Amino acid sequence: MINAHTTITETMNETEEEPKDFIKLTQAKLSVDEVSVLVTSPCCGAISLFIGTTRDNFNGKKVVHLEYEAYTPMAEAEIKKICRDVRKKWPAIKHVAVHHRLGLVPVTEVSVIIAVSSPHRIESLNAVSYCIDTLKATVPIWKKEMYEEEYSWKENKECFWTNMEK
Repeated sequence: MINAHTTITETMNETEEEPKDFIKLTQAKLSVDEVSVLVTSPCCGAISLFIGTTRDNFNGKKVVHLEYEAYTPMAEAEIKKICRDVRKKWPAIKHVAVHHRLGLVPVTEVSVIIAVSSPHRIESLNAVSYCIDTLKATVPIWKKEMYEEEYSWKENKECFWTNMEK
């Protein structure tokens, strides 16, 4: 409560929020609006988003839908590591959200949303790029592309464990 004896610093400290990470692996449809609201902060002038969707083609084949599977406890732990790394690399980052859909994801629907808020755009843009690249390289989430008459489990070319035997 503000009264005649309250200083500006005291008022600012009351409204200052702790940085938060929002991690979600779900079978449900993802909401860009929901994720944007999670990372919104009055002290931030930038929210950067990456939205990954299912496209209808790959190497000349018609994609019908994707299916994602994950080892959830390990995937969540790896995403937490990514969030910690983001904060080390860009200390100004306020909030980080990583939501990934599991199960069947039809063409045009969202598979992954990454959102980062920061006081200025450069930190949040760099952090979002780092998040998606690192997620694809380290998090145990597997993608199966379903074509009209066949399917294929896809490995991410960034994934470190796929390159260990080559």
